[in-house]
Amino acid sequence: MTFSLVARCTTRGHLGMAVTTSSVAVGGRSAAVDGKVAAVATQNRTDPSIGPRLIAALAGGATPQAALDAVMADTVFPEWRQVAAITADGAIVTFHGAKCSGIHAEARGVDCAAVGNILANTEVPAAMVAAFERADGALEHRLLAALKAGDAAGGELKPLRSAAIRVAGAEPFPWCDLRVDAAENPIAVLDALLAEWDGVASTVHRWALDPGSV
Repeated sequence: MTFSLVARCTTRGHLGMAVTTSSVAVGGRSAAVDGKVAAVATQNRTDPSIGPRLIAALAGGATPQAALDAVMADTVFPEWRQVAAITADGAIVTFHGAKCSGIHAEARGVDCAAVGNILANTEVPAAMVAAFERADGALEHRLLAALKAGDAAGGELKPLRSAAIRVAGAEPFPWCDLRVDAAENPIAVLDALLAEWDGVASTVHRWALDPGSV
């Protein structure tokens, strides 16, 4: 019922993730990003605590695989969970529980990884990775391209209802945190929202970091 991609941008020093699903409010449940540590997507029967706990373990010095193993060992019902993460130095780790729903798959590429469950076919994550690698521009736009490609490749079996993009860098708050909590075509709404965000992003960040300059 969900497909997502985690990624990093070495040019801007950003980490981020994009996700869409057939249930509402996916951004508040599946996305966890710390621009200095990792971007995490957690899904299937989602446990929203997994992402923050994995980031904390990585920040504490654990290696990516050891951090993921420890977090999943301490997670209730891990067999229902699906996780993907990319660290600031580009390490990728994934987890697919034994009860991960329907057709589930992953694909890895340059500075990115995609995972999904209840998919129309196993090629959806690979299509997302290919689109991300082809796309130019800021990380948030490349993430959106990945969502569009995943949907075009078949997406999930149920109609999509929500979508989100979160990107963070060195600042103590996200560079971009956009959520469509309920819509008939959430990727299209997210596309329009990102276009509007582009026009105000720099100003909004200056409000926080240097308010007298605006």
